[in-house]
Amino acid sequence: MDKKMLGQFILEIFSFPGAILFLICCFKGHIYTGTDSGINDDASYESLPSEQANAIGSKENVTPFAKAGFFSRMSFWWLNPLMKKGKEKILEDEDIPLLRQEDQAKTCFLTYMEQIRRRRQKGSSESPSMLSVIISLHWKEILISGFFALTKVVTTSAGPLFLMAFIDVAEGKAAFTYAGYVLTVGLFLVKCLESLSERQWFFRTRLIGLQVRSMLSAAIYQKQLRLSNAAKVAHSPGQIVNYVTADAYRIGEFPFWCHQIWSTFFQLCLALPIVYYTVGLATVAAVIAIILTVLASYPLIKSQVKYQRKLMVAQDKRLKAITEALANMKALKLYAWETLFKNAIEGLRKEEIQWILGVLLQKAYQIVLFWSCPVLIPAITFWTCYILRIPLSASQVFTFLASLRIVQEPVRLIPDVVGTFIEAKVSLDRIATFLEAPELQNRNIRRKCSSKELNQSIFIESTEISWDTDSSKTKATLRNINLVVQAGEKIAICGEVGSGKSTLLAAVLGEVPKINGTVHVYGTVAYVSQAAWIQTGTIKENILFGSALDPVRYHEALKKCSLVKDLQMLPFGDLTQIGERGVNLSGGQKQRIQLARALYQDADVYLLDDPLRICLRSFVYEDSVTRDPPVEFLPAFNSILLMFAGEIIQANTYDQLLASSQEFQSLVNAQKNSAASDRQVVHTSDKRGASFKEEIQKVHVEEQLRERLGDQLIKQEEEK
Repeated sequence: MDKKMLGQFILEIFSFPGAILFLICCFKGHIYTGTDSGINDDASYESLPSEQANAIGSKENVTPFAKAGFFSRMSFWWLNPLMKKGKEKILEDEDIPLLRQEDQAKTCFLTYMEQIRRRRQKGSSESPSMLSVIISLHWKEILISGFFALTKVVTTSAGPLFLMAFIDVAEGKAAFTYAGYVLTVGLFLVKCLESLSERQWFFRTRLIGLQVRSMLSAAIYQKQLRLSNAAKVAHSPGQIVNYVTADAYRIGEFPFWCHQIWSTFFQLCLALPIVYYTVGLATVAAVIAIILTVLASYPLIKSQVKYQRKLMVAQDKRLKAITEALANMKALKLYAWETLFKNAIEGLRKEEIQWILGVLLQKAYQIVLFWSCPVLIPAITFWTCYILRIPLSASQVFTFLASLRIVQEPVRLIPDVVGTFIEAKVSLDRIATFLEAPELQNRNIRRKCSSKELNQSIFIESTEISWDTDSSKTKATLRNINLVVQAGEKIAICGEVGSGKSTLLAAVLGEVPKINGTVHVYGTVAYVSQAAWIQTGTIKENILFGSALDPVRYHEALKKCSLVKDLQMLPFGDLTQIGERGVNLSGGQKQRIQLARALYQDADVYLLDDPLRICLRSFVYEDSVTRDPPVEFLPAFNSILLMFAGEIIQANTYDQLLASSQEFQSLVNAQKNSAASDRQVVHTSDKRGASFKEEIQKVHVEEQLRERLGDQLIKQEEEK
């Protein structure tokens, strides 16, 4: 083999970083993983669903990474069971093991809140920086991944030295007899170490990013539950979704790139002595070329920051418009406003595209600039050697090119690193601004003790309750509210439209920003809103709502909410898929499902906002406050609150109010007349539709048969 072929062969060896790891992963046999899991088997799983808690407690479905030993973690042997299962079949949700406790969103969020609390206890007047909090939580993992990054850089930089030694051996300049064998073994070990350190660097930084992303998503979710009304206007639902899907994702990606920043420059520093050894003073020309390239990228970076900020604002505007249009699609169709909103959204999209174009152009300029470095730097260096009459041998040229080849990939990644840094900084500022948004100041003080022990469920003593924090400009919504609900009582709230019934329930929930006085709620609360809220999924998932399945309590909730007949009509029962906002359910079915969801939670206090006539006859309350119940159910309540113009004008039983209050009599008569009119309309429509009953039943049977054959709303993925 001549020198040219030998040099080319050795360069090809250095360009194959994953060969050693591939050989290790191809070994057959069982490897003992040990028990250094780093996770406490006796950890608390109180807040997890029972299925997950049982799985974790029994150690049957936890990721093997939690118990993997040193060799298993270094070689990723713990992934083999999942890879084998994926080879045999399509992986389902139950096939994916649970995360370690320290990787779960709840654990990450609680650790974040604990760090915030400790910093505030130190007496700092300013809120702690989110970046400093993240670094303080993950500094150990960052240092460990940094050690692997350092190892990878050092082992990679040793490649040109091995190349120089191999060329010397080929030219007969070996230092001792078996130098070739020693160099071969050394190269093998160095490449093993390089491959393993690189994979550990990438994996550990990805794991840090996953934890940071989970923590930020949980923090954003918890924050939006406490936003004040003014903050809700400033941060629309579309923007909040953008914070989770875009901003938190970009910040989670940054740990993967953070070590690339310093490792690139460190690798350049290690390569410079080798370059100086090979080309001498021509190294100065190479360094000047690199410095000029970095300086030339500064205006591009500054422009990219500007365009990225503008792009995020434009994305928020477009997403907000699309969300509003989709949420009010029925009104858009009825008023034929589709073209108007389509043009408005397209205009916002054009504005967004302009900023996207600006960002991409800046990235393109940087890519052209940095990808030209591997060509320009050797050319400048060799011309300098020619001018300075520096002699170059084959060993020097090969070593110089190998050094540049090792450095050129990190140099090419500089635009990506800079872009990731810019995106993460902009996203971090946006999330920090959102987390510092004002919150509701008058939230309920919910005691952990049971309401039965205190013999009291709700206590309100307030002179003024208002949605507007500036009461001098507007009149308070509620005034002089004194209310005590004992444990086990059923309270009904009646009144005209706009009398403050829903506001009173919102005050109990802690949603009203201004409360002059005291509002205490003892125990857990279940709330049924006026408009049924249904999430995409099965009926069973909507009722359980993340709680563990208790078959007895579950069937009791179905029975008391009159859902048994509904489930018998549906082809898949409680496993029937529900579309967005309950698109394939009737209004009564949606209301009964959310009533069953509230009942299944087994709460101490139930708040029902305008429940109409659905399920109340069979619904059992521990402590309940009901707004606008049907007239025929009013005698079943312990007390009835009659509201007028934001005040509770009377509170008594049904018979006493009916005998003493003219306002209550008028309200009852109006509801009775309205109910009679509704029954007459229903009776007339039933007579008109009798002739179509047989046809409708036929169609219904056909639909059931078709659905029983597997036509669910959401179909299973098929393997092709």
